[in-house]
Amino acid sequence: MTTVPTGPSRAAAASPSTAGGVGPLLRAWREQRRVSQLELALRADSSARHISFIETGRSRPSEEMVLRLAERLDVPMRERNALLLAAGYAPRFPHTPLDDPALDALRDGIERLISAFEPYPALVVDAMYDVVAANRGVMMLFDGMPPALLTPPLNAVRLTLHPQGLAPRILNLREWRGHLLEQMRRHIALRRSEPLRALYEEVAAYPVPDTGGRHPEEPGEPVAYFALPMVVEHEGRRLSFVSSISTFNTPMDVTVAELAVETLLPADPATAKYLQTWLS
Repeated sequence: MTTVPTGPSRAAAASPSTAGGVGPLLRAWREQRRVSQLELALRADSSARHISFIETGRSRPSEEMVLRLAERLDVPMRERNALLLAAGYAPRFPHTPLDDPALDALRDGIERLISAFEPYPALVVDAMYDVVAANRGVMMLFDGMPPALLTPPLNAVRLTLHPQGLAPRILNLREWRGHLLEQMRRHIALRRSEPLRALYEEVAAYPVPDTGGRHPEEPGEPVAYFALPMVVEHEGRRLSFVSSISTFNTPMDVTVAELAVETLLPADPATAKYLQTWLS
């Protein structure tokens, strides 16, 4: 298992300004979620009149109300702190650095999890897709990339789509690239993060390598994929993976809330057999 140093979190700049007060921020989240004042009031056991007064600044919501509205609007934890600050309250959720001793148990659990997943690739990323930990299966896929791409903080999306990264080795690059970019667009809509949007604009502008996106040769026997696979060429072998992403349930810390564990499951028996042999 490889723990990857990330440096200061770039996601810290993602929270919107609190200068205009909590009302405009809540209204922006409500409109982005396409929820009416009446619907939000029903969800929060309040009234449309009270929601209107909060949004226009005629009423100052209680701390409990701010948190309730944020929960009903599915506001990310980092931005819930911003809402509290805008309403004049202290942040509720800590943002503990991942290397802090308070998160020793978390790091140990992550290490055990992704190490146990070997020989299959598994990695942990933060809200900016920066890699904070990866097992040997992942490092196998990234082997041979230019040193500039492997300089921390490693970014999973950049490593995957860069024309000097994994992209030339992905046999169904156009389909997989479309999947990743759509995933990023969903996260941008959820988090309203300018750093994440800048990353999206960067990777979306990468040219598709001439060697990437070619149709893979058909395997000897037809394979009925149950999800879109990422088909990669590795040392002359055709490997197929299906991605699975897990997050922490009921997190109480911004850092923990923004972590995601991505595992790459073999999508066919030949890939599983090759990995078991290669990493044995």
